[in-house]
Amino acid sequence: MSAANAPSGWRLLVAVAVLLALTGGVAARVVMLQAEEERNFLKRQGDLRTVRTLTIQPARGVISDRRGEPLAVSTPVFAVWANPREFRPDHPGVESLAAELDFTADELRARLARRAGREFVYLRRQVSPGRAESIAALKVPGVDLQDEYKRFYPAGEVAAHIVGITNIDDEGIEGLELAYQAWLTGSPGRKRVVRDRFGQVVRDLEYLATAEPGRPLQLSIDMRLQYLAYRELTAAMAEHRAESGTVVVLDTRTGEVLAMVNWPSYNPNAPVTSQFERLRNRAVTDLYEPGSTVKPITIAAALESGRFDVDATIDTAPGHVRVSGKLITDPLNRGVLDLEQIVARSSQVGIARIALELDDDILRGAFGRFGFGQITGIGFPGETSGVLPEAARWPLIDRVTFAFGYGMAVTPLQLAQAYSVFANQGLFRPPSLLRLDSPPDALRVMDEEVARHISRMLESVVRDEGTAARARISGYQVAGKTGTVRKIGPGGYDNQRHLAFFAGYAPAVNPRVTTVVVINEPKGSQVGGGTVAAPVFARVTAGALRLLSEPPDLPHLLQARAGGDS
Repeated sequence: MSAANAPSGWRLLVAVAVLLALTGGVAARVVMLQAEEERNFLKRQGDLRTVRTLTIQPARGVISDRRGEPLAVSTPVFAVWANPREFRPDHPGVESLAAELDFTADELRARLARRAGREFVYLRRQVSPGRAESIAALKVPGVDLQDEYKRFYPAGEVAAHIVGITNIDDEGIEGLELAYQAWLTGSPGRKRVVRDRFGQVVRDLEYLATAEPGRPLQLSIDMRLQYLAYRELTAAMAEHRAESGTVVVLDTRTGEVLAMVNWPSYNPNAPVTSQFERLRNRAVTDLYEPGSTVKPITIAAALESGRFDVDATIDTAPGHVRVSGKLITDPLNRGVLDLEQIVARSSQVGIARIALELDDDILRGAFGRFGFGQITGIGFPGETSGVLPEAARWPLIDRVTFAFGYGMAVTPLQLAQAYSVFANQGLFRPPSLLRLDSPPDALRVMDEEVARHISRMLESVVRDEGTAARARISGYQVAGKTGTVRKIGPGGYDNQRHLAFFAGYAPAVNPRVTTVVVINEPKGSQVGGGTVAAPVFARVTAGALRLLSEPPDLPHLLQARAGGDS
């Protein structure tokens, strides 16, 4: 090549070198991009296998009594689950895993083999943290743990009918757990985590949403009184070999339920697999003919009608009266009785003669104002409204039997609500199972002066001349009424099966608590309200007054009451 041609050849070489360099750079960049894309792809694929978004279960709200004692709390436990597609039946930890889950190894393998097409199978729910730790340490592929909660009820059977229970998914299915499901349930959270090759969480990456626990629920119940009432009711059940029983204690001044117990009960901490009738809160679901406990309402209707005054007398001779062919009787001929004596001695004839003088709508209207025939509004699942028949064209015998508590049906809570009207001098307050900051507005449903007269009559029931001397409480004057009701059997009213009632309040002046006791089918020689239910009332109410620091009645007041001062 000549010298003249040298620059041209040099330029060509430079151009070729530059082209090669550019080509190499592009190729390197392509290689780098491919490598980076492959790394990203592999990372994404790895993340799909190791990074997961988990749900964080919220703790259910605590249920407590009025003093803050816990009645229902949630404790952290674990669910053990498996992905059958990843499970290795030949793994050396399978034998130990099966033992921790209360299976045999063959049962565990067969269980997952039957679900081979699924990706999620529960193996055991609500496993304790200690056992869950042992399971995690086995590192069986495809087996993992999930956080959850288990409900625990410290008061056990004593508060079971009020608090209720949850199912295995921590959802309320009975009692206030069911009624306040939305209130007690929190909001779940979410977090991203990294799992190892055994499926165990090894690192939290980030929290996507915070779990919000459920809201607390404070009840009106005072567990001191709840334990007391349950103890006394259980003792009465054993003594009288009764079928069932209920005690309700209300704070007369606020309407709050201080105690509500039933027998038989159940243990909410153990699975309920049979005897579902034990789950019923009989205080609000079961209906009873109230018998003589409602005679004071008939007297109140008579006084408010203007057809009777407080000094009126009724001739009950010769101890019986026939109405529409039916014979209404007293145990003996008591002759002429005033209204207080009719209540104190629970005269059927006296009440029958009064009912015959009243119009149907006057009588029924009085019972309706006391809350019978309608739910109390307490918000308890399964509460019944009772039975209050319409008054249009009642036959005379129906009016008479209605007047002394037959032909209608009430719950124990409704009866306690009604007696609180007498205790509050004619003011009606709805009951509450939640603790109240202040008493609700009261509705006047009965003349105040009439209520005072009825209260005096109810005091006479507990004195010597009355049917409930065993309802007395030392240091306090009591007002109340017995009831002994024959139950309906296949052939009509059964003389061998009874309900024993006592409903009342104390102290009689400015009452603090209203208590109702119902004993269903007591057996033995004593079946009446005065001998079976009244003693339970006395023990429960006396204990309640002490626990609530209610001062005893003044001695001169007790003396005046005992003397029949009206």
